[in-house]
Amino acid sequence: MSSASRMRLRGIIRKESLQILRDPSSIAIAFIMPVVLLYLFGYGVSLDARNIPVGIVIEQPDTASDALAGAFDQSPFFKPRRFDAIQAARQALDTRDIQGIIWLRSNFSSRLFSGQEAPISVIVNGVDSNQANITRGYIEGAWLAWLGHFAAAQGRPLPLPVVLEQRVWFNAELSSQLFLVPGLIAIVMTLIGSLLTAMVVAREWERGTMEALMATPLHMGEMLAGKLIPYFVLGMGGMLFSVALAVWQFHVPLRGSFWVLLVSSALFMLVALSIGLLISVVAKNQYVAGLVAIITAFLPAFILSGFLFDIHSMPTVVQWLTHLIPARYFVALLQTLFLAGDVWPVVLTNLGALALMLVFFTLVVWRKTGSGLDD
Repeated sequence: MSSASRMRLRGIIRKESLQILRDPSSIAIAFIMPVVLLYLFGYGVSLDARNIPVGIVIEQPDTASDALAGAFDQSPFFKPRRFDAIQAARQALDTRDIQGIIWLRSNFSSRLFSGQEAPISVIVNGVDSNQANITRGYIEGAWLAWLGHFAAAQGRPLPLPVVLEQRVWFNAELSSQLFLVPGLIAIVMTLIGSLLTAMVVAREWERGTMEALMATPLHMGEMLAGKLIPYFVLGMGGMLFSVALAVWQFHVPLRGSFWVLLVSSALFMLVALSIGLLISVVAKNQYVAGLVAIITAFLPAFILSGFLFDIHSMPTVVQWLTHLIPARYFVALLQTLFLAGDVWPVVLTNLGALALMLVFFTLVVWRKTGSGLDD
């Protein structure tokens, strides 16, 4: 690069940097919005099921039935209420005061001690199917745990031939906070990269200053680099700030290499900037560019990246569609690096996908920017 080229590049970078400093919204999106989103999702949004209100109906109280009810009292997942009759419990379920009912009939203990099947009636509110499945699963888990303790106390083997010994890897506490906070970094960087770039460059077209820029000796590569470098630095600053909050405020473990995280973030940031630049070239209007950026970049990243919803639970067609979303690969990288570590098959596969997307969007932007300027 010649000295004249470096001078022109420094000039356009300085211009864009001053424009960022004069625009409070850019600083807010990069540094204030991550704080708001991280605190909102870290403390206000939880996918954990705890303190589930359930009703317990014991038709004939005795030592065994009271011990089982005590297991639910001591569980952090339940907030049990005792009912004398099933009719009162059903009424509470109808009014959604409770989410489920555990019904121990009068012959529960006699059948249990005689070695027969001792059925427990479980009734759950299926209005929210996800919550109903979680409630039913937790009730079954609490029942099996109590049954194991009961069999050990009685000195008899479990009636079941299989004993479940489970271990949870990577997130032993099953905390949704540790799952949501890393993925949220991808949402923040998507907004910084695609929305800000789309709006700012579209503003140049809208105000007619882009033509003035092209009347200067700037080359195409110098102009694109000068536009993107300040926002790349802004986005990486927002990423580092978000990572610091995740580790020190929300105590999310960073088990992978920080340098792998830095390279992955830089690659994704370049992809997001390329998407924003492409949107601005096509739209050439701030309102339209912002709308397109939200619809094509932010919403897919929020819904289809695996940040909130499990991709493997989606329909097959939608699962294939997620392969077109760059944030899908970055969310997988973030969750792997934070919770599991440097799992190289996962890291290299997702980095390769992001690199291919960067090449594709860079070529499209180069071609579209050239043709747009010729118009």
